[in-house]
This record gives sequence, structure tokens and C-alpha cells, in this order.
Amino acid sequence: MKFSKICFAVFLVSLVAFSCFGQKIVPELWGQRIHDDAHILRQETVDQLEKQLKQYEDSTTNQIAVLVIQSLDGEVVEEYSLKVAEKWKLGTQGKDNGVLLLIAIDDHKMRIEVGHGLEGVLTDAICNRIIRNEMAPTFRRGDYDAGIIAAIYSIIQAIGGEYSSTDKEGNDLDDMSTGEKIALAAGLFVFLGIFAGIGLFSKGYMTWVLYAFMMPFYAVFMGLMFGWWIFFGYVILYPLLRFWVIKSGRKLMEWQSGGGGSGSGWSSSGSSGSSFSGGGGSFGGGGSSGGW
Repeated sequence: MKFSKICFAVFLVSLVAFSCFGQKIVPELWGQRIHDDAHILRQETVDQLEKQLKQYEDSTTNQIAVLVIQSLDGEVVEEYSLKVAEKWKLGTQGKDNGVLLLIAIDDHKMRIEVGHGLEGVLTDAICNRIIRNEMAPTFRRGDYDAGIIAAIYSIIQAIGGEYSSTDKEGNDLDDMSTGEKIALAAGLFVFLGIFAGIGLFSKGYMTWVLYAFMMPFYAVFMGLMFGWWIFFGYVILYPLLRFWVIKSGRKLMEWQSGGGGSGSGWSSSGSSGSSFSGGGGSFGGGGSSGGW
């Protein structure tokens, strides 16, 4: 009996040790704001940023820290960034005004993690612009010092409501959070789906008028923003569904002709075929991720 308990205890200890071994360790804060574990920054850059961020914290109580690692070692950048921010407890209690800038060199990934207290000014969209416009271009050139300096400056400017940047890459859709993208897609699907349903069950040439009328909407709003496969799917599937509706309607009318039924059955078929539903979601964390 004792031997079984010992074996079970050894198994539990081994299991815990194995799970911990598979996770990337979060470094200690050690009283430093700039942690260059990948050793890519010049010492003068580290000293400059340390001094700048200390002065900024003294005047605002906002805490900004930077962690540069060589690799995520299989971790998800959003999850690891959150673990670091939670362990370091950036920001003052009650204000939650901390910011973490995480860069993983080998993975070519970066993230700005924002405390709840600063999410209103340092939004997901602004973080996305800072990553895309200030950091990514310089990182591609291998100038990490300039990219991190520009990012810190832009973060401070954004918190003060003074950051502005001409969007050099991407579009407004890139600035949306995941929840906003899902809500937009759901709204467009419902709106266009209603017209598609009306067109499929219309009589005569009207079905093809609506088909042609909706084509630019699927091309611009759905194709460009969410993928051309949606546009081509509409172009191909609409005529096929129309053919199926006509064929099913004829069979239904033939079946009803012997029982005295009329338009009520057709109406029921139309309402069930044109039912459309959309989904929604929410984005739980503040900040944005990107790559170069």
C-alpha cells in the first residue's frame, strides 16, 4: 500500500515537472524596465530608454517595460505576454496603467500588452498602427534600436492623446478588433443574405436583376475585406441555388396539384430557405500583436 502511494506521488511530481519544463520561464523584473535577453540592443539605447521611462513614470505613474527574447519556444505571443505582464505587475494598483512591449526575435513576433486603465487611450487600433508603422519597417532592416525607440515614443504620445500616424500599410479593417470584425461580418451577411433570399424566390427577370445588383457589394465589402472566395462563392452558388429553388418549386406544385393546395406551401418553402443568422464575439485583452 505504501509502495503504491509512493509511486503515485512520484508520478504526480514528474507530471508537474514535465508540464513546467514545457513552458517558457518568465524572467524576473529585477528592477529594470528594459530587458534585452536576446542581446540585440546597444548599451546606450538601453540606458537612454531606462532614463526616459523612469522620468515618464515619475511624472505620470504610468509604467512601461520592454522585454526582448530570442524565442517564444512554442508559446503563443499573446499568452506569454500576458503571463509576463501579470508576473511583473506593471502599473499602479487601482489604476492598472502598465504597458509591456514584447519582442521575440526568432519568431518575428511582437506585442503591445496594455493594462485596463490605459485601454481607452492606447487602443487596439493604435497599438496595431504603432507595430505596423513604427516597428515593423525598421525591424525588417535589422535596426531594432530605432524600432523600439520609436515604439516607446509613440506609446507615450498615444497615452497623451498626441499620437498620429499616416497608415503606410494595411487598411481600416486591420485596425479593428476581433469582435468588431465579427460584428461587421455578421451585419453584412445578414444584410446581403436578405436580398439574396428575396432574389432566389423572386419570379422572372427580377431574380437576375438582384443577382447583378448585389455583385458589387459582395466584391467590395465581402471580397476585398474578408476574402475573394466569398465573392466567387456568391457568383457560383446563387445560380445553382436558383436552379434548385425552381426545380423544388415545380415538384411541390405537382405534388399539391392532386391535393388542392396552392400558394401556402410555396410561402413556407420560401421562408425556410431564406433564413439567415449571424454570429458575434468579443476581444478580451487590450493591445495588439504583429510581425515583421
